[in-house]
Formats: sequence, C-alpha cells, structure tokens
Amino acid sequence: MSYEPTRPLPNTWQAQNAAPVRRRRRRWPIVTLIVVILLVILAVAADRVACAVAENKMASQIENAGFPAKPHVTIDGFPFLTQLAKKDFNDVVISASNVTEGPLQIASVNATLHGMHLIDGFTGARIDTINGTALITFDALASAGGVPQGITLTPGSSPDQINANIDILGYNTSVTAQLSRVSADQFNVRITSAGGVPTSLLGNLVNFTTTVPKLPAGMSIQSVSVTQQGVVITITGQNTTLSQ
Repeated sequence: MSYEPTRPLPNTWQAQNAAPVRRRRRRWPIVTLIVVILLVILAVAADRVACAVAENKMASQIENAGFPAKPHVTIDGFPFLTQLAKKDFNDVVISASNVTEGPLQIASVNATLHGMHLIDGFTGARIDTINGTALITFDALASAGGVPQGITLTPGSSPDQINANIDILGYNTSVTAQLSRVSADQFNVRITSAGGVPTSLLGNLVNFTTTVPKLPAGMSIQSVSVTQQGVVITITGQNTTLSQ
C-alpha cells in the first residue's frame, strides 16, 4: 500500500484578492504625435515670420526706388521659405492708399507682380509681368488741376469723358471734358465744348496735363478711364527690374 502526500489546497482568498498585473501602456505614439505637431507649428511660425520680414524689406525697397510712400506688400504662396530658396515668387501683391506727390493724390494703388525672380544677391528682382490699377477721385483731380470753385466733376457719358457741372457767376450748366493718356506717366483733361461759358471761368480745366507719381518696378500707364468713383488708371509692366 503506497502513500501519496496530500497536496496543499490553493488559498482561494489569496487567489481572489491578488492585485491584478498592470500592463504598461504604450505612450510613445502619443508623444511622437505631439512632437510632430509642435514641429509643424514651429515650422509654420518660422515660415510666416520670415515672410513678414521679406515683405517689409521689399516694401522699403520699393519706397527707396522712388515710390512716394511705403506700400503694403503681400507675398502669395506657401511655404515662403521654399520660394525663397528658389529665388522665385509666383505672385507679389503691392497696395497703397492716399499716395501724394506734388499736387496729385492717388486714392489707391493695387498691383500684382507675376513672376518675381531675385537677382544681384537679393538686392534686386526681375519681374515677368505687372498688372494693376490706380484710382484718382474727382475731387483730387480737380484739386491737382486747379479747377475753380463752383465746378464739380462727375462721370461723363463714355469712359473717356468727364462732366464739369458749373455754378459760377450765374452760369448753371454742364460742359464736357475729354480724358486721354499722353505718355507713360501723364494723362490730359481738356474741355471739348464750353457750352457758351467763358473759358476764363474754367481755369485750367480748359486744358491741363497731370503727371502720375513715380510708380514702382517700372510700371507705366496703359490706359485711363472714367468711372463713378473717379479716374481709373490701368498700369502695366513687362520684363521690368526692381532695384534699390
């Protein structure tokens, strides 16, 4: 007769109340994601800061080139640093308000430079094409032309005509003035029909030529037209150079 030792019974209470084994959570994917997000935010912030510095420098360069005021410059496209590395910018927008030089005030200038290529160690740029507009209000035009008090300029019946409404010394009528481009930086306004009003009362409105302040980056007047707001100048340029 063999004897088998008695096996100890498991401690049921200990088995039921044993602390569960904690599994380590893998936190590295979350940490990696946070690091990546922070790096992206820092890269975008650095790109925008560099772009703002370049825009300010470009605005100063345009002013130093002879433009009467420091314009606002916006470099389109993202990222900026990639464009800077290539020294090529697709579109650069220039805008300015209340630009005054001499007797003429331009209410607004808006132009887009298409294809700007940096040259001469970032001190200049070659520009493929420029398209833009400038607005001169009727009041500013009358002031620049020395139009006498009592004459109000308004839009004419066609894009190249201006009405001069006259209320001087008992005359209450309207005469027509012709608007035309003279040169790359000048346009002319002259009376085509005085309507019986003595020309001595019309002052310079009889015939005066206005010179537009120097436009940046080789821009020039392509055409002029009359709108409800005033005289709109279409400005253009091709294969021009911007240098300090």
